[in-house]
Amino acid sequence: MTMALVSAAPPEPAHSVANSDIPTVFTAPTANQDYVKREVMIPMRDGVKLHTVIVLPKSAKNAPILLTRTPYNASKRASRNDSPSMLAILPQGDEVFVEGGYIRVFQDVRGKYKSEGDYMMTRPVRGPLNSTATDHVTDAWDTIDWLVKNTPESNGRVGMLGSSYEGFTVVMALLDPHPALKVAAPESPMVDGWMGDDWFHYGAFRQTNFDYTSSQTTKRDAGEPVGRDAYDDYEGFRRAGSAGAYARLHGLDQLPWNEKLIEHPAYDSFWQGQALDKLVAQHPSQVPTMWIQGLWDQEDMWGAIHCYLALKKQRQADHNYLVMGPWRHSQVNYDAYNLGPLKWEGDTALQFRRDVLKPFFDQYLKTGAPKAETPPVFIYNTGENHWDRLKSWPLSCEEGCPERLKPLYLEPEFGLGFDKPTDSRATGDSWVSDPAKPVPYLPRPVRFSDSDRWKQWLVTDQRSVADRTDVLTYSTAVLTRGVRISGAPVADLYAATSGTDADWVVKLIDVFPDEVPSQPELGGYELAVSMDIFRGRYRESFEHPSAIPAGKSQRYRFVMPTTNHVFLPGHRMMVQIQSSWFPLYDRNPQTYVPNIFFAGPSDYAKATQTVLRWTGEASAVWLPVVQ
Repeated sequence: MTMALVSAAPPEPAHSVANSDIPTVFTAPTANQDYVKREVMIPMRDGVKLHTVIVLPKSAKNAPILLTRTPYNASKRASRNDSPSMLAILPQGDEVFVEGGYIRVFQDVRGKYKSEGDYMMTRPVRGPLNSTATDHVTDAWDTIDWLVKNTPESNGRVGMLGSSYEGFTVVMALLDPHPALKVAAPESPMVDGWMGDDWFHYGAFRQTNFDYTSSQTTKRDAGEPVGRDAYDDYEGFRRAGSAGAYARLHGLDQLPWNEKLIEHPAYDSFWQGQALDKLVAQHPSQVPTMWIQGLWDQEDMWGAIHCYLALKKQRQADHNYLVMGPWRHSQVNYDAYNLGPLKWEGDTALQFRRDVLKPFFDQYLKTGAPKAETPPVFIYNTGENHWDRLKSWPLSCEEGCPERLKPLYLEPEFGLGFDKPTDSRATGDSWVSDPAKPVPYLPRPVRFSDSDRWKQWLVTDQRSVADRTDVLTYSTAVLTRGVRISGAPVADLYAATSGTDADWVVKLIDVFPDEVPSQPELGGYELAVSMDIFRGRYRESFEHPSAIPAGKSQRYRFVMPTTNHVFLPGHRMMVQIQSSWFPLYDRNPQTYVPNIFFAGPSDYAKATQTVLRWTGEASAVWLPVVQ
């Protein structure tokens, strides 16, 4: 029997087809979250409202507030992961505070992301450089005032924490702290951008800042880095010529902050009026403060230590504390088992956050919290590989310390020693510095966008340049006993140039033994312990530069970054001296011009540099040696 195939009619639809698969409103369920997130616009005294993200544990009651004011997107700072867990959505560095029941607050600074108002890169305090009625001091005050009045889950006590620019906003808040601000911790704060933080180092311009300026000021939200016309930044910057020519080439003359950098190459009132280490000393707060930075901070290694020292001079050390870890910039907020090839005793950042930072904050922010056993100085010993708890800092300095600086002199045949030269004849060592072939700060190709190399460049093996003919390399014999330095070395050069301007780069280096069996890649490693650059035109005055008299010896004396290090037996101590560090720092044309940003091609000239080392002019690096 043959069956007929009959097609059935399709069923009638139960309802009509929608015009869009995207609903008008979608609300994610929050019942399983262990936190509540609020986004509010907090009014400032001038009517501008600042976007603020408040994250509270659902069970919060009588809880302390931890505040960070940021130019880096408050919403993103409070959204590490998409998760119902408060521990997961907040940054890694906040984990100890989440576990402690803190209310966490992030705020977009004025003019960035969702906050209203106008953005200034580092808005100065009210006064000659800021004619408005507001600054980061007032914005922090108004924010804290609103938070304690409008967060019923809090106990009315606030602490401030933040790194880099966020550390800068903490320091600003300390100039006139709200009564509810009970404790603060600026981490690697931007404090003096001309002397040794982001923009310059002793007058030498840091060209990495073009990318930062572009990313911060081309848009209210995140901008883009500068476009490239060469894979190797060394070649791109060299081809462009001066830093000013590079800025014009890439359209950065449209950015007001970039123009301010170019207009103020010297340490004039523009920079002096923003130097926060001087301002905090003039207006010391009574807020217990922990000044934090890394010993190899590639961005802001000036701020924290100089604020601490300035306050110490004002006899404010009883409630100001110093922490220096074996870290890169902001590594205090992440894992810190190592930095490049250097391995530490455990996660040094977590150790600090858990055992020192949180108890310090708890003491001042939590009712009934035990008194923290906070060491006045908590600093890592990078030679012996352990934390030191000290009563004061530094242990050795030019005056007022238990020990005095001890000069490590340059010697004939490129030696180093602690005995002053006895040669009565003017002798020295020379090299030719060629701006067309500057010494690279990293082995080429150099790419500022390579964040991994940037983060650890300060611990890069210095053998990459040790044998260049335009780098002088001096070394001790192999040490038979350890040498500990605990403070800031001081470069003290007597030098002449055939040009009329020059840069001087001085590096203090720990040379490892030829063999390190447990870690072979460290065999012969040249580890920079402390190094910096000084622009010669500022030898007599940071504010008023002057040409260097060609062929005549001049003295260049400058403080190098702080260190706490032991040169172990079997190691050697080394000093390297050079006249360029490119493309991190702009090239000195070696011909004096009023503003190096505008140096023309004909201004760049070879120069013979001579460092002197005789009785009358004994070049040395003065070391903070501790017996």
